[in-house]
Amino acid sequence: MAWTLITGASEGLGVEFAHIAAKEGRNLILAARSKDKLDKVAETARTHGVEVLVVPTDLSDPDAVDQLWSTATDGRKVDVLVNNAGLGYNGPFADGQGWSRELSSINVNMIALTRLMKLAIPHMQAQPKGRILNVASVAGFTPGPNMAVYHATKAYVLSLSEAVAEELRGSNVTVTALCPGATATNFFEDADMHGVRLLKLAKPMKAFDVAELGWLGARIGKRIVVPGAMNKVLAALPRISPRGLTTRIAAQIMGKH
Repeated sequence: MAWTLITGASEGLGVEFAHIAAKEGRNLILAARSKDKLDKVAETARTHGVEVLVVPTDLSDPDAVDQLWSTATDGRKVDVLVNNAGLGYNGPFADGQGWSRELSSINVNMIALTRLMKLAIPHMQAQPKGRILNVASVAGFTPGPNMAVYHATKAYVLSLSEAVAEELRGSNVTVTALCPGATATNFFEDADMHGVRLLKLAKPMKAFDVAELGWLGARIGKRIVVPGAMNKVLAALPRISPRGLTTRIAAQIMGKH
């Protein structure tokens, strides 16, 4: 039985991905910083009769990424990788604050994701099939004043996912970028986004609905999944509007009252 590796599995979308995979009878490797939270997710997943390995780790440390993969594949074949771990920070780029959080965002959102893909693809190519699901964001379609680093990291994830998916076209491994908008998770609190106008424009989608659409998209090898009508509009806006206008709109949306 092949295994599913999910990063950021202790809360939000990661929990939902774990539940979906467990219901399908898939063995799980769950990675995140909090062992206590992971243990609770694992306990629920095991009710579906699957094996679960819990790996507490901090993916902002590049060395921890290789260690996670080594642990995950020790006697196991991983045929699904869900790069869900992600961090963000809301605030003006030049305010002198938030560098520690932004550096961690770069390390987790970009470096850890890229390294895990690099390790996973040859591993999966030696198997009947493999699926990689990268959690990007609708933020990846446009620059994001007030969350400049976060938007930039998600643009990287989206671009990387599309490029590698094309490289792998016709092979047994697929890459899917899930690009949700506002989702009912703890992300907004962690990113200090209280009062951001975005949260007042539309009701956040349920985490399960977003995860389910992403999982289904990855199953059929879809390259980009944008859940929700409003998010599809936001994703299309940069293609039909001048880039400067789109950036000004984003500045208003991501700003605080």
